[in-house]
Amino acid sequence: MSAVLESPRVNFRPMAADDLDEVMAIERAAYRFPWGRGIFEDCLRVGYIAWVMHREETLTGYGVMSVAAGESHVLNLCVRPECQGRGYGGMLLEHLLRMAARFRAEVVLLEVRPSNRAAVRLYLSKGFSEVGVRRKYYPGDKGREDALILARDLLVDQEASRSGQ
Repeated sequence: MSAVLESPRVNFRPMAADDLDEVMAIERAAYRFPWGRGIFEDCLRVGYIAWVMHREETLTGYGVMSVAAGESHVLNLCVRPECQGRGYGGMLLEHLLRMAARFRAEVVLLEVRPSNRAAVRLYLSKGFSEVGVRRKYYPGDKGREDALILARDLLVDQEASRSGQ
């Protein structure tokens, strides 16, 4: 007997202020040191790229990203804890990468906790490379934790797409 893996169907739409109660519930469940509601409100107010991902009626995840001067910065990417490990993070990241390319970003940067091994594996599997470390970037239980700085060059993707590879 072989298992058949079903690819989850998801929908994306821009994040709205009405989503923030649910976004905050997921944020608090997923992170020991979550963003506050005011950060999300500020991101929406200034026009950052912010999307939510739904599977059926369930808000499954969200991402927030800035784009300026040819550079995109993934600020927050989160999947509902009970949905993690099912490919949703990869789908959400790929959506953000498409949005970054649409806004003509040449590179996408992000920070990630080295202790978040699942996220590090996801980003590396999606073509990101480590380009640096931000010392004592994240709050932690025992002081502060460093952040790995990861980058993905979208110009390489665009060149490969143009050449038909």
